[in-house]
Amino acid sequence: MLDSHCIYNGHLISLYEPAISFTNRSFRYGDSLFESIRFTNGKIMFLSDHIKRIKLSMTSLRMNVPAEFTSANIEQLMFHLLEQNQIKNEARIRLTVFRNEGGYYTPQTNDISFLIETEQLNCPVGYTLNQKGLWIDVYAEIKKQANKISNLKTGNALLYVMAGITKNSLKLDDCLLVNENGHIIETINSNIFVIKNGTLYTSPISDGCIDGVMRKQILDIAAQNKILAFEQSLTVHTLTNGDEVFLTNAIKGIQWVGQFKNKFYTNEKSVFFTEKLNELTK
Repeated sequence: MLDSHCIYNGHLISLYEPAISFTNRSFRYGDSLFESIRFTNGKIMFLSDHIKRIKLSMTSLRMNVPAEFTSANIEQLMFHLLEQNQIKNEARIRLTVFRNEGGYYTPQTNDISFLIETEQLNCPVGYTLNQKGLWIDVYAEIKKQANKISNLKTGNALLYVMAGITKNSLKLDDCLLVNENGHIIETINSNIFVIKNGTLYTSPISDGCIDGVMRKQILDIAAQNKILAFEQSLTVHTLTNGDEVFLTNAIKGIQWVGQFKNKFYTNEKSVFFTEKLNELTK
């Protein structure tokens, strides 16, 4: 059976073996972090960036980082799990870190446990650009605060859950989230890029967006190809005045936006960046 095992604190266990109790702090308080990582063409993509981000996030949340929590060790465990779950190509890997149980809001320890899961993806090898552009709009009912934990991928995700419910009710493909200043910062599961006259614009980390691993890759590719890129606050006007809009996340790579309000977009740069991403999978 595929995806029948996971790894808990370095040990392979059955998915059906009880390992986490109801007093788990991730369950009770969202006291956790996670990374969604793409496995494609036999490679775990950008793992060092994912591990660097989660370790920095652990430090921000004052979790203790074990000495053995390294890219090399985690990579070895992930490949072991992929083999046990009989996954040879496309998969989503989730790495979750949570503070060990004990205490109420105030924890009794800052030691951590970690969980690795895999999920088979039924998709072509590499990153595939969506054929039909996404239809998106703004979700402004709950605004995201910009603070020291805004950029972290934590288990406290009610804002994204509520935006997802609204997305479904409006039959949209995604929703844009805004901060307290009304700046557009990200979507439910992606960072956002706007292109105007060949120049890239993306929301700055200081506005409260997730510090995305794929966001970093796009900025790196832009620099390598001498494409101007600016991190600046985005507004509705920025989007409606843009030539192209695309979204980025670690699993799907790039998704181009076809429509925002009454504005329609092309996807020339989305195609270019997808091609460059796929060169990194070989």
